[in-house]
This record gives sequence, C-alpha cells and structure tokens, in this order.
Amino acid sequence: MKKWHFALALGLLASMLGGGFASAHVTVLPKETTQGSYEKFAVRVPTEKEIPTVKVEVKFPLDAVSISRFEPKPGWKYELTKDANNKITGVVWTATGEGLGATEFGEFYMQGKVADTATAITWKAYQTYKDGSVVEWVGADGSDKPASVTKVNAKPAGAGTDSHGHTTSPAAPAGDKAAAEAPAASQTPLYLSIAAVVLGAAALIVSLMRRKA
Repeated sequence: MKKWHFALALGLLASMLGGGFASAHVTVLPKETTQGSYEKFAVRVPTEKEIPTVKVEVKFPLDAVSISRFEPKPGWKYELTKDANNKITGVVWTATGEGLGATEFGEFYMQGKVADTATAITWKAYQTYKDGSVVEWVGADGSDKPASVTKVNAKPAGAGTDSHGHTTSPAAPAGDKAAAEAPAASQTPLYLSIAAVVLGAAALIVSLMRRKA
C-alpha cells in the first residue's frame, strides 16, 4: 500500500512539473481583443535553459493585425522585417548585453491595429539562446511548442471609432439615455417618514413613563 501511495504521489508531482514546463513558453498578451481596436501587445519571453536568451523574433499575420509601433527596451535593440510593399511583417529583438538569464523573463511591447475581420491572431515566435540553439514557438494549440494565439471578439453592433481610432460603444437609445441622465429620486420623504416614526415612538414611551409615575 505504501508503494502504491508513493507511486501515486510521484505521478502527481511529475504531472505538476510537466504542466509547469509546458506552460512556460513565449506568449503574447492580451489573450483577447476586439476587431478594429488599437491594442498594446506584450511579448512575454521566459528562459527555459541554463543559458541566456539573446534573441527573440515574432512574425505578424498581416490579415489579422498591423503592428506599427515598438517600445524601446534597455539592453536590447530591434530590427523590423518588411515585405515588398514596405509593410511590417515582423520584428527581431537582439540583446546588446547578457540577455535573459536562466531564472529570468522579459516583456517586449508593441502596438498596432486589429483587423476589422480578424477572428484570431496567431503569433509565430522564435527564441534564440546564447549557444545558437533556436526554439520555434509555431505549433498548434496543445503541442510541445505552441504558437501564442490572441482571440479576437466581434465588434459590438453599431460601434464606431473615435478620433484616435479607438473602438467606441454604440450610442444608447434616446429613452435609455434620458433614463440614465435623469436625476435619482429624492430620498427625503423616506427619511422624514422614518424620523416621524422614531419621534412618535419616543413620545409614546415618554407618555407611558409619565402615567406610571
């Protein structure tokens, strides 16, 4: 019985460790966004080896997103890859120092517009270590090296965009707007009623006490 318990505990420990290793991969946040919105994306890169990560490449699916801005990151430089039409198709961050150590992770920020017809954004990432080995995070969901996927929700019916290109909520119907803008009903009558009840009770108690006296 003790051996069986030990085997069970060992199996649970292995599954927990395996889940931890499987979840430690390159991901792009947020995990959900909205069609037509301008979004800030964070590429989160953990180092899984005992040697530093020195280069990270991410490729963009142009039918789902248009990335146009990148936040500078101390200790790293970046280069853009473009197609024949001069559209940005990807970015390569390269460490100018030691990179990301064995117990470290880093986040690289970029900004762009989600396509109006997108349903998902699949980010293909390539992580290069100091020894020259490359881990390709391009697989399907559930694989050993899955590509990160951002789910894209449909734009709300009637939604538009503001002067900065951000998605706005649909205008509320006139009746709902009037109801929302109407001042809240005064609570004064309720408070007066409560005060009257309290005073009446107090007066009754005083009257009863006087009669007993």
